[in-house]
Amino acid sequence: MTEYCVPTGAGESEYVEKRSRFLGHVRPVESEEEARAFVAAVKKEHYDARHNCWCYIIKDGPERYSDDGEPQGTAGIPMLEVLRREGVSNVVCVVTRYFGGVLLGAGGLFRAYTRSAKDALDAAGLSVVRPWTGMDIPCSYAAAERLRQEVEAFGGAVADMDYGAAVTIRALVPEERAEAFSARIFDVSGGSVSPVVTGKSFRAVPRQR
Repeated sequence: MTEYCVPTGAGESEYVEKRSRFLGHVRPVESEEEARAFVAAVKKEHYDARHNCWCYIIKDGPERYSDDGEPQGTAGIPMLEVLRREGVSNVVCVVTRYFGGVLLGAGGLFRAYTRSAKDALDAAGLSVVRPWTGMDIPCSYAAAERLRQEVEAFGGAVADMDYGAAVTIRALVPEERAEAFSARIFDVSGGSVSPVVTGKSFRAVPRQR
């Protein structure tokens, strides 16, 4: 089974430490060329900044980073480690530093670049790319919240909720757990609800927070 995470969208952050401003930028990308183009665009926009440190991870491709003039190991690597820890691929991160006149030391720089990258990634959100099974779950209003929680408990995501005479939960469930999920819904509903498979797809779905 193939599963990995990507940024859901663009993410920005701002952090100030001893008058130095750190601006974090995260973007989803599909290639190394796209990642490098984004780095170049940020450098052009923030041409007057002291540093534009960056890193990126391309799925089944390279990992790259740059300290852009900061002491070795204090910027690019800490930023890259944030992405690695979150298990995210096809992502580029640039942290722009406007120097505030006060030296931060290696430890201070390490913490600032780590925080800026993490805050920007959190702002972007994460989506899980994997095979999904789409399911419609028709149920009563009284049962809707309980069944919605069951979707999330199985690592799934609620794509939509249709409200009419009854409720239809439109869910995406990990493909390999779809059969067990159907059995669970049947059991917890006392046999009154049977999910209907609506299709299968390989796509990015925002991770539930």
